[in-house]
Amino acid sequence: MVASALLLLGLSACAEATLVNHAGKSVMRSDQPTQAAIAKGGIYKVGNPYQINGVWYYPKEDPNYDETGIGSWYGEQFHGKFTANGETFDMNEVTAAHPTLPMPSLVRVTNMENGRSIVVRMNDRGPYANGRVIDLSRRSAQLLGYERQGTAKVRVQYLGPAPLSGDGAGTQLASRSGADERPSAAPRGGVSAEALPPPPGAKGKSADVVRPAQAQPSAMEVLAAQNAQNPQASLAAAPVSKTELNQQRVETGPARGGQIYVQVGAFTLHENAHKLAAQMSLIGPANVSSTFVSKQEFFRVRLGPFNQVSAADQALQQAINNGQTNARIVVE
Repeated sequence: MVASALLLLGLSACAEATLVNHAGKSVMRSDQPTQAAIAKGGIYKVGNPYQINGVWYYPKEDPNYDETGIGSWYGEQFHGKFTANGETFDMNEVTAAHPTLPMPSLVRVTNMENGRSIVVRMNDRGPYANGRVIDLSRRSAQLLGYERQGTAKVRVQYLGPAPLSGDGAGTQLASRSGADERPSAAPRGGVSAEALPPPPGAKGKSADVVRPAQAQPSAMEVLAAQNAQNPQASLAAAPVSKTELNQQRVETGPARGGQIYVQVGAFTLHENAHKLAAQMSLIGPANVSSTFVSKQEFFRVRLGPFNQVSAADQALQQAINNGQTNARIVVE
């Protein structure tokens, strides 16, 4: 334990973040894939609640999922190994791991620091390092421009289930029960594109493109629009193949940046929020702010803002150690 601590102190910020996250992912995987899942090349799976380092995670279908936080990435250490739903992880494909969303899913990830945005196939569990909202494959991190720095402020939006087959041969999705697979189709539109340079070590020409704001939507974007209009449509299939994901259009928008906070809790009673804020002030600057969710006012207790991810990580761990196991990092 002491040797590990000394090793971490000698690493750069990027390497340290990567090492900690990879260690947590390898030692604390919540759900090993079954032989049946592996034989099928992956299955639709939500999973049961699980606990890691005193924090409970509750996997569920959440069509309204839209969160901000700190994104990380994983790569070579897990290349070729099975994901939590029985697929094979390829660090050069556009995939991701998430603690609670159903697998496989399509999610849009936006790097708030540079405005770049992609759609990824979420087919694994993680990250389990405190304060990380999503763990991208190396390729996904390259596309979003944060491979070298290790982490970034990101926004994660759930679009809907992904096809069960990641190789493009299958275009069906399992229903919530795992049966009753129903095919469907989504149209594709043409785009004007500008090629991006390939990532370090990539062979051949890059298929990545930057999509102008006025271009026609892709099949993935049509799926997202259909799901927004009709939640039941998320059970239907869309022909989004592995090839289409890997030949990804990288959208560009304004960089939002944002400040980093640790959200400790949210209450409907102002008094309760201020009681918790007083307790948390021993850790760092605590504040209470108001927000409305479905016309219901909530009073949020937050620590920060923090200029560095490391400072937010430390405050988050202290909050968890003080019994606030639902605390999380948000970017706003």
